[in-house]
Amino acid sequence: MNPFDEDRQGEQQFRPELIEGVRTAAIALKDDDSDFDALLEGIGDARFVLLGEATHGTHEFYRARAALTRRLIVERGFTAVAVEADWPDALRLNQYVQGQGPDTDARRALDNFHRFPRWMWRNEEVLGLVEWLRAHNAARDKDSPQVGFYGLDLYSLHASMREVVRYLETRDPAAAERARHRYACFDRYGTDPQAYGHATAYGYADTCSNEVLEQLLDLRRRKVEGVLEQDALFYAEQNARLARDAEAYYRTMFAGRDESWNLRDTHMADTADALAEYLGRRYGTARMVIWAHNSHLGDARATQMGDQGELNLGQLLRERHGKETYNVGFTTYSGTVIAAREWDMPGLRRRVRPALGGSYEALFHEVGLPGFLLRMEDLGEAGSGLRERRLERAIGVIYAPHSERHSHYFHADLPAQFDAVMHFDLTSALHPLDRDAGHEEEDAADTWPFGM
Repeated sequence: MNPFDEDRQGEQQFRPELIEGVRTAAIALKDDDSDFDALLEGIGDARFVLLGEATHGTHEFYRARAALTRRLIVERGFTAVAVEADWPDALRLNQYVQGQGPDTDARRALDNFHRFPRWMWRNEEVLGLVEWLRAHNAARDKDSPQVGFYGLDLYSLHASMREVVRYLETRDPAAAERARHRYACFDRYGTDPQAYGHATAYGYADTCSNEVLEQLLDLRRRKVEGVLEQDALFYAEQNARLARDAEAYYRTMFAGRDESWNLRDTHMADTADALAEYLGRRYGTARMVIWAHNSHLGDARATQMGDQGELNLGQLLRERHGKETYNVGFTTYSGTVIAAREWDMPGLRRRVRPALGGSYEALFHEVGLPGFLLRMEDLGEAGSGLRERRLERAIGVIYAPHSERHSHYFHADLPAQFDAVMHFDLTSALHPLDRDAGHEEEDAADTWPFGM
């Protein structure tokens, strides 16, 4: 079949038995905490619960992830929430939820998220979870594990370098001076890490790879006593490791998408493992909830991206931890979303077009339920039909409806990609905290073509 014919909206019909098979396996959502009972049963004793999202700006995804996260913390003893955000930005929130640091207000604790796309974490939905985490920790016995909030991503090259120096300044001024000298290697490029990546990738300048590696090794040789100092050293070491990986990431940006994507997701997986290992030493077995986009958490081996050489966080955690990893995807058919028109522009309330015909989202729309949970273990005979690779939609911080097919769809085997999926047929935009985000903007009418 011609791929163009296959992807045209509305021209591929679903077999009635496939729709009925999914409908039979689907567990209708009631919009209360009982919606997660079957999911908790499926999660069992998993230590890594991965909660995805089909967009970076949908209220229902954030709300459901927050509700499930609360239950995992209360009922299953999870002690870490790790998200697709930078380590130093999230660490300020971690201090707040654990009753440490200078912030006494959750909104102020979110102030480190000041770069594009701010709405991903500076929103009412995250604010509510952060306030709940602080109250939950405050109510616990002083000897009980505190639940933390951590970032897995690696964009914060300069912020992380500053945090390494700040850590050393009050503890070892000579070591702080060595760190400043090493990190000064980046000074000629200003604050734009892409300028560094461009210059070094094309041979215009020497790299700083030795300097960031030396600084990481320096920190790893330090020995400290006491829980608070051990925490501080661990946080500083993660910033130094981020600087090392970010240096390589910005160089590989100009070598091709696959290499930089793989480096980024490997960094996120390594950070999750380092955090789990450290918390395990502190509290015994560590259990972690991870929030990131479906494209990071759905096993890449079951997708078109995997065919092209990409790996991702979900794949790596499955490979490393097997059944201790449980992976939940989120999908929608249509509605509204917060997304920008272009990079580094304000997040706007955008209309999400109805899913393309033949896609998983279109199939789930035909099931006829406003929202449902689908555990892959429950599929039965419908499973074989779902394992025919279909289109799946991914909207990031940018939404380009006029090139919908090219910009936002890829082929996937969804039952192999996730352990479970939560589908919300009609979704709404999340609620940003900032005045310059969330303004409504209508895109062109539906008469525009869906593929370009």
